[in-house]
Amino acid sequence: MHARWVTALLLGLLAVIHVQIWFGRGSVAQVDALRRELAEQEQANEAARLRNERLAAEVQDLHEGVETVEEIARQELGMLKPNEIFVHIQGPGSARSTGGSAPPAVNAPVNAALR
Repeated sequence: MHARWVTALLLGLLAVIHVQIWFGRGSVAQVDALRRELAEQEQANEAARLRNERLAAEVQDLHEGVETVEEIARQELGMLKPNEIFVHIQGPGSARSTGGSAPPAVNAPVNAALR
């Protein structure tokens, strides 16, 4: 009779341990989910690292040269050099139509000697 109780108790403990392994805290499913989450975070970290490297290179270019600053000022802010005239040629459909074929729109600064 005593051996049956011990066997039943050991089987019960074994069942509790299995339940914890498969469904409890630190279970197989939870560990697998954490591994997937870790892999996703590592990919996000790598993308952020590459972006940071590009930004650091851009900052270095801005510190070292005037050409980069000038390029950004022209492209993003529409700035011009002194004595420079900006010519905007409108393409078809952007102004009153003359019925003919017009050249495509061109935005380009033109250097002009204003004296």
